[in-house]
Amino acid sequence: MKNYDIYALGAALLDTEIEVSDADLNKFNIEKGVMTLVDEARQHELVSQLSEHLVHSKRSSGGSAANSVIAASYLGSKCFYSCKVADDSNGRHYLSDLSAAGVDYQQNNASEQGITGKCLVLITPDAERTMNTFLGISESLSTDEIDEQALAASTWVYLEGYQVTSASGRPAAIKLRELAEKNGVKTALSLSDPAMVEFFHDGLCTMIGSGVDLLFCNEAEALSFTKSETLEQAAQALKEVSKSYVITLGAKGAYVFDGHEHFHIEGQAADAIDTNGAGDMFAGCFLHSLCQGKDFKEAAKLANSGAAMVVSQYGPRLKAEQYKTLLNQA
Repeated sequence: MKNYDIYALGAALLDTEIEVSDADLNKFNIEKGVMTLVDEARQHELVSQLSEHLVHSKRSSGGSAANSVIAASYLGSKCFYSCKVADDSNGRHYLSDLSAAGVDYQQNNASEQGITGKCLVLITPDAERTMNTFLGISESLSTDEIDEQALAASTWVYLEGYQVTSASGRPAAIKLRELAEKNGVKTALSLSDPAMVEFFHDGLCTMIGSGVDLLFCNEAEALSFTKSETLEQAAQALKEVSKSYVITLGAKGAYVFDGHEHFHIEGQAADAIDTNGAGDMFAGCFLHSLCQGKDFKEAAKLANSGAAMVVSQYGPRLKAEQYKTLLNQA
């Protein structure tokens, strides 16, 4: 059995990006800056109406936790991803992408009939990303997709907060955390999206349980989750649910607690055109650094660099050679 640095569980989605205006979002009654679950018909309607705006038509394997482990794998970490795709062309393409990135997955994947999940990412001129997601077969991700041997052989388990919306995905995330704790594997969780925190607060608390080792969130999520008015208040409250945490601040960098001290890491300058995947890249770089024995300050610096690179282009992923450049800059 291989040893893994990071074992993650999350949605498997094929991304398509479309450039839109704020007026387009208003016209189609789409809430800006959050992830909204939609059915396939609604997704088709939006693609049809906005077809002339398409900016990234190449199928791109996504899903929040997937983006993170793919980044970590390209940087040199050994990763395993539990997900669910259908026996269709998109599903096979998705698994091929994972393999190309060096990410392992459960071998019975793509064995069921259905539709592989898809995410429509709408990018406004301010680089903000708004997601309309059709989960497809990912909605039935469950404890059946957990590989306990791979989990026990891992250093970190990483959970995406998006699983809180799923009747089967949330129990799977909870079981994965519990198995990790039983096996002495460190646990990390991302709050994922302001909408997840606003509408599924209690569910996220059950995923966190008595606490995780590392929590990722942005400032809006931190304030909402802790029901705080200031960043300082939120930072203190997060200590109740996690031994350490990172609050990302966009261009302003990140506010970090390593379990002993707080510190702020300055952001890196970037000509942002698409913030899709910035948080995912940050988490992937950060976890990779920790797996390499780096401290939280070094991890945050690499993570800020990775996030700055990914927002400077379309799509949530870097090209393989860009990861080498990223490591050389560290």
